[in-house]
Amino acid sequence: MRVAAVEVSHWHSLHDAAYLRILADIPDVELVGLHDPSAEIVARRAAALGHPPTFTDHREMLAKTRPDFVVALGQHARMARTAHDLLDHGVPFLMEKPMGLNATEVQGIADKAAARKAFVAVPLPQRHSPFVARARQLMTEGRLGPLSHLYLRLNRPTSARYPAWDSPWMLDPALAGGGCLRNLGSHCFDLFLQLTGEPARVTGAQLSARALGQRVEDYASVQVRTAGGVLGTIELGNTVPYAGSDGEFKIAGRDGILVAYHDDTLRLITADGETTATAPPAEPLYPTAVREIIERARRGEPPPVSVHDLVPVVRLIDQAYELAGRSGA
Repeated sequence: MRVAAVEVSHWHSLHDAAYLRILADIPDVELVGLHDPSAEIVARRAAALGHPPTFTDHREMLAKTRPDFVVALGQHARMARTAHDLLDHGVPFLMEKPMGLNATEVQGIADKAAARKAFVAVPLPQRHSPFVARARQLMTEGRLGPLSHLYLRLNRPTSARYPAWDSPWMLDPALAGGGCLRNLGSHCFDLFLQLTGEPARVTGAQLSARALGQRVEDYASVQVRTAGGVLGTIELGNTVPYAGSDGEFKIAGRDGILVAYHDDTLRLITADGETTATAPPAEPLYPTAVREIIERARRGEPPPVSVHDLVPVVRLIDQAYELAGRSGA
C-alpha cells in the first residue's frame, strides 16, 4: 500500500501516536510522500523516515504520488479544508481527531463522506484498551447490573511538549479550537458514548488555565448524562509534570465497579469483594488501531471508527465549551 501524509509538523507524526513510524514498520506499506507547509520541518521528518519525497503543497503531492491511502494531520483550523480536498481527490484516509474546530465542520465532512461512500477513519485507540474489553465482557455477562456512572480521567504531560514538537499552534485558541478539552476530549467522550450505548448531553463544565498560564485551558472537568440517566464525569488535562500519564477509567453499576488505573491495573469490586490484576495491552494501542484501519481500507471494508462516529463526540465537546463559557469559567 502506497501511503502519503499531510501536514507532518503535527506532533503525532513522529511523537506520541507516531503514525509515520508505525506505518514505516509495516512491511507492505511504502511512504511515498510527506507534506507540510514548512519545507524545513518536512525535510526533518523525511530524514527520520528514510527520505521519502517531500512537498509543501498537498495537492501537488496527491497528483504526483497518487497514493492508495493518506494519513492527514495538521492544525485543527485547517483539518476540515484538508478533509474536503481528500474527499474530492477520492482517496481513502485517516485523520487525527478532532477533524475540525467544531461539530459543524466535522458534520460537513461526514455529509460529504456519506454522499461519496468514502473511507474516512479516525483513530480512537482507547477502544482497544483492556479496560474497554473487560467492561464489555462484564456488561454482556450482566455482572455490573444497571449502570450508574462512569468516571474518565485522561491527564497528559504539560503542553510545553507542543512547541518542542513543532506544533506551537496548539497553544493558540484560534488555530486549535481550545486546549486539552478539544484535543483529548474525543477519547473520553467516545468511550462514554460507546460503553453506555445511549445519546448524551453535557450538564456542566468548567475549565482552568491556572497551572500553565496559557491562552488555552490545561484542565477541564465535564459532567454528562445519557438519555437513560447514566451520569459521567470526564476530566482532561495537560498538567502531568513528566513524560507520563495520570489517568483513571471507571464504570460503575448496581452490582459491580470496574476501575482501570494508568499503571495498567484493573480493579473489580463486587458483592463478593475485590480483585486486582495487572492487564497491560498486548501492544501499544496506536499501532493496533492504525493497522486495523489500514487492513479495513485494504479489504474495502468500512473503517472501524469513522467520521460519522466522531460527530456526536465533537458535539459534546462543543456543548462543554458553551457551558463553561456561559458560567464564566
